[in-house]
Amino acid sequence: MTKKQRLRVVLFSFGYKYGSPTGLQLLLDVRFLPNPYWVKELRPGSGLDRNVADYVLESEAGKELQEQLRSLVELLARQNIAAQKKVMRLAVGCTGGRHRSVALTVWLADVLRQMDVDLEVFHRDIEKDNDHL
Repeated sequence: MTKKQRLRVVLFSFGYKYGSPTGLQLLLDVRFLPNPYWVKELRPGSGLDRNVADYVLESEAGKELQEQLRSLVELLARQNIAAQKKVMRLAVGCTGGRHRSVALTVWLADVLRQMDVDLEVFHRDIEKDNDHL
């Protein structure tokens, strides 16, 4: 009897200004969400900080996106598992890859942790271009 292989989900944030990733099942552009970069107190932070994440995710657009996206990501994961795929790659992008995309990636990771998947999460560009802060 062979052990069933779990789906490996690679989820990451990135900044469009550093190039778009390829080879994905889902690429999500969240540049429409409110941008903490333009709020002086939030700019130095990242989407890993609660106040920055709340600014993004608790906005009207952020709440609606979470509501819609949860079903889509759960569907993608279930169907990739059913199809016995080995890897599913998801990327979330904003302008610099520091605020909005990071906040949503952290939220998506929480959604995916509730599923029967092996999850890898990283923030490709979170530390780039910090000199302007």
